Amino acid sequence: MEEATRADGAQRTGRRPPQVAALVVGAVFLVVGVLGFIPGITTGYDGLEFAGHHSGARLFGVFAVSILHNLVHLLFGVVGVFAARKRAASRIFLMIGGGSYLLLWIIGLAIPQSSPGNFLPFNVADNWLHLGLGVGMIALGVFTTALERKAGDYPEPDLQHQ
Repeated sequence: MEEATRADGAQRTGRRPPQVAALVVGAVFLVVGVLGFIPGITTGYDGLEFAGHHSGARLFGVFAVSILHNLVHLLFGVVGVFAARKRAASRIFLMIGGGSYLLLWIIGLAIPQSSPGNFLPFNVADNWLHLGLGVGMIALGVFTTALERKAGDYPEPDLQHQ
């Protein structure tokens, strides 16, 4: 955890807003990654394949998943939890992660669901979820940084040297 001096000179320890957001997002991805391997929560579990659009498994009966898809969720969760250790890493995770999910949304719209390019796999529900995750993660990155600046816990950019 980081220790910093607030604008009023007091020392502050503990997780900062971006760190909390990254930790929560990372933990949710870890849970979703694990749930993707649990029969019952994942319907059509007998149709779970390593990768590809032929995987018949659906997380919560809605979101298309495969073993690779679940592993990506687990990896993304681990990255989020580790990023939460540092304030800057948390912001990077939220912003780049959000951008990555927006890219996945675009890819999901561009690639037909039955094509070999749909290797994770994605369906319409996944595409909408990716849009929401992308926008939500970027919003968390911006909002939590704004909270820190408002509280005087994060320096304003130095515009004099530009």
